[in-house]
Amino acid sequence: MSVLTTEHPDAVPAGDEPPDTGERHRLTAVTGLAALSLDAMASVAYGPEAIVLVLAAAGAHGLGFTMPVTLAIAALLAVLVASYRQVIAAFPDGGGSYAVAKTHLGARTSLAAAASLVLDYVLNVAVAVTAGVAALTSAFPALYGDRLWLCLAVLVLITCVNLRGIVESAKAFIVPTVVFVGSIFVLIVVGLFRSHPVSTATAAGHASVLADNTSSVGALLLLKAFASGCAALTGVEAIANAVPSFRVPRVRRAQRAEVALGAVLGLMLIGLAVLIGRFHLQPVAGVTVLAQLADASLGHNRAFYVIQFATMILLALSANTSFGGLPVLLKLLARDNYAPHVFALKADRQVHRHGVLALAVVSAALLVFSGGDTNTLVPMFAIGVFVGFTIAQVGMVRHWRLERGRGWRGKALLNGFGAVLTGVATVVVTASKFTEGAWLIAITLPLLVVVFESVHHAYGRIGERLGLGRVPQAPHRERSLVIVPVSSLSRLASEALTAAGSLGDEVRAVTVTHPDPEDRAALHALERAWEEWDPGVELVRLSWGRRSLGRPIAAYVREVAAAEPGTRVTVLIPEAEPERLWQRLLQNQRGAVVAHAVRRETDAVICRLRFRL
Repeated sequence: MSVLTTEHPDAVPAGDEPPDTGERHRLTAVTGLAALSLDAMASVAYGPEAIVLVLAAAGAHGLGFTMPVTLAIAALLAVLVASYRQVIAAFPDGGGSYAVAKTHLGARTSLAAAASLVLDYVLNVAVAVTAGVAALTSAFPALYGDRLWLCLAVLVLITCVNLRGIVESAKAFIVPTVVFVGSIFVLIVVGLFRSHPVSTATAAGHASVLADNTSSVGALLLLKAFASGCAALTGVEAIANAVPSFRVPRVRRAQRAEVALGAVLGLMLIGLAVLIGRFHLQPVAGVTVLAQLADASLGHNRAFYVIQFATMILLALSANTSFGGLPVLLKLLARDNYAPHVFALKADRQVHRHGVLALAVVSAALLVFSGGDTNTLVPMFAIGVFVGFTIAQVGMVRHWRLERGRGWRGKALLNGFGAVLTGVATVVVTASKFTEGAWLIAITLPLLVVVFESVHHAYGRIGERLGLGRVPQAPHRERSLVIVPVSSLSRLASEALTAAGSLGDEVRAVTVTHPDPEDRAALHALERAWEEWDPGVELVRLSWGRRSLGRPIAAYVREVAAAEPGTRVTVLIPEAEPERLWQRLLQNQRGAVVAHAVRRETDAVICRLRFRL
């Protein structure tokens, strides 16, 4: 009796694992916050300080405007978060301001946005690593002379973690992020219950940086403080740039991470500004504002050092934001033919390995250039991201005007207001820091646009020659001639002629000879041995006056192609494959020389036969 069984077509056989869709190597909202928000989170270590240092020019009276300036920055943060939530929904393939500008503002504007993001990501890595190492050398001054090597070591560590996948990097960095954010909120909450500083030991003995000849608090000073404090907003765009790195539903998870980032960052900035006013904090040389606040709120104890070490670690690791965002941006540029296509390739664990490595190499060069000094890099930092912010906001205004959905006027007004604020910040930051290094960004940004356009034109020419997008002519068979370079009789020569016979209609062996007596004697010996062997293949002698190997073979290929049109010429180059890796040093590299010459000077097909020893 037979039994009829049925099986669902989608059933997975017992013992077989379901196919890996790659989702487990993508981010959740929580891990996305850890992987892509370190830059923004760490900015509370220098954002409020940047505001205070500018307002210090107006003395104690100027410091009273810390809260209004911080509230303005928090308002801009809210506008940016709301805007990038819309960007995430409208452009789920990632790319942020690049994607927005490409759709609504034209190709060149989109390339300017992409160039600004590339610069910001690279500079973020360099600034983050040097700032983290600077915090370390402040605690351990004996390490100051080795700060460059420490920077490079931290960069290598972050690169290796990211090569294992963005989820692995998120898991590695989630604990430092939680510790840092938790410490800052503890500092703020405890400080709100203090009527006066618990300790001022950190600032004791340090000179105040309040200006002696105080200036008046005018619009220009407030704008400069606002622009400097906006450094705390760097990294807000990273989540929108890396939407494809999230698990499905990608848009919803990315939007949740964006809102969480805005809420946490906004609360930290406002909370620290409240404490600055409550404790009447005055900036001093050699001590960070955050360190003074920790001292005043928690006292000079273990909690103080926990915050300092958490800040140091998070500053160093905040470079991870760039490793999450830039490879995705480069993938989009490569897809649009504005960057080498190698950046679009994806390795295991959803890693854009070439983008990660390129970012690491360029960042290492910047670290070497700066000698591991943060102050050399900071003047160039944050300008790029403000350019991107402004372009994204303007693009979203056009997006709403074209879409004209429900409430589009309010959304367009919100984005327009954000564009004005970020545009003003861009102009003020660039003008105030132009002589300190911002001029380099002003030159590099348009150069990057030119590079992107050059790559695009090159791919366009290649596509035209290849006939991409057009139906090609039907393939047809041509007569095939295989040319095999030989220098002596061996199993290698026999294997090469055997392989050549299976590839072509005709096989010719060629050997290069020179006028030296020693070479002539070797040629005569080869010819006698060839006659005795009689492999059924013609041996062609190529006489060449100069000591060369590849050029005479390339010249012979050109002669054959001219004399026998319609013949497909293949050069089969036999090479021995050593048993051990180190034995490759013993090879004479003749095959590589021949292949290079034939590739450069002819259109022949090159086939390299590996004979394993």
